[in-house]
Amino acid sequence: MFREERGLLLAALVRRFGDLDLAEEVTSEAIEAALVHWPAEGVPPKPGAWLMTTARRKAVDRLRRDQAYAARLAVMQVEADRAAPAPAPDGELPDERLQLFFTCAHPALPAEDRAALTLRCLAGLTTPEVARAFLVPSATMGKRIVRAKNRIRTLRIPFRVPDPAELPGRLPGVLQVVYSIFTEGYAASSGPDLQRLDLAEEAIRLARILRRLLPGEREVTGLLALMLLIHARRDARTGPDGDLVLLDAQDRTRWDRALIDEGTPLVELALTGGPPGLYGVQAAIAALHDEAPDVATTDWPQIVALYDVLRGLAPSPVVDLNRAVAVAMRDGPAAGLALLDALASEPRLREYSPFPAARGDLLSRLGRHPEAAAAYRDALALAGTEPERAHLRRRLAEVAGP
Repeated sequence: MFREERGLLLAALVRRFGDLDLAEEVTSEAIEAALVHWPAEGVPPKPGAWLMTTARRKAVDRLRRDQAYAARLAVMQVEADRAAPAPAPDGELPDERLQLFFTCAHPALPAEDRAALTLRCLAGLTTPEVARAFLVPSATMGKRIVRAKNRIRTLRIPFRVPDPAELPGRLPGVLQVVYSIFTEGYAASSGPDLQRLDLAEEAIRLARILRRLLPGEREVTGLLALMLLIHARRDARTGPDGDLVLLDAQDRTRWDRALIDEGTPLVELALTGGPPGLYGVQAAIAALHDEAPDVATTDWPQIVALYDVLRGLAPSPVVDLNRAVAVAMRDGPAAGLALLDALASEPRLREYSPFPAARGDLLSRLGRHPEAAAAYRDALALAGTEPERAHLRRRLAEVAGP
């Protein structure tokens, strides 16, 4: 409950006091006060309102002690009261997290800072937890977050949702931040584990919040659907020892049917009412995988067609790589390999281990084992996690022989 309330509280306090550091400090203090008082006195009827009242009092007390802030507080309170939304009919706090999403993901912030700030402010992770998520020292992440906050303050980045005319240009940045958090959780860039389930689940939680706040935005719906449908396979993606299990070898009875049942109708919503969007199309591809009983009966022609649509929306070598693999499943390994070889000069694929790994698989299926072994060695040199490396070592041993 505190993680959910923290985001609400922080967003409301930032809006009222215009200071992210102050809002974070009094939010933490209010939660600490709740942990002291609630076990003895009982949880109040409206916990969120209790936390907000406590945090606001602490913020005002702190500002009053600081003479430099006194005049500023008076001005901010007048401005906040003037701009404050009407109270919710049921007396609950207005949800101002949407403004915080757009502040944390503002394009004026460096890309590496946006996800970190989103995890810190909206997901409620501590700085050491965010540092672990990005595999950097805690001190480095601390400096990065401070830098982002200072940039928000220096540039006077407004704490607001963009105007409707600005939204199409700004929303993709917010969605990209959430999806970046998910992809790091789905396929960790390095470390001992293949997946970071905590990050993937946080990204889904953030997307659920975004969809509640922006129910009419089809790409928000598409992103949530995409992550649900991919995350549904999490338990089957690793073996008992954490080793990598590829899609064709996964036990599909271990896929999470509840997430698939939740995500599938969202795909239809994401693709209805206008031209398809980037996340809606990817969600449709994920849905085709999830609804197939096995790899052999997967609707590969439709998946290839969807990748063609995706290439039109967001062309990239990675999309071309995935399409080539789908073509291999539809037309045979030689057809897929020809497409992969045409991508060999793409700079973005030179350090991308799935590219040589895919070549190794198709070369192996064609019986070209020495070339497959060379491709697996290339992939092994680039793989980021130990489960990936273990999988590639096994594949290399199979094609290289004794």
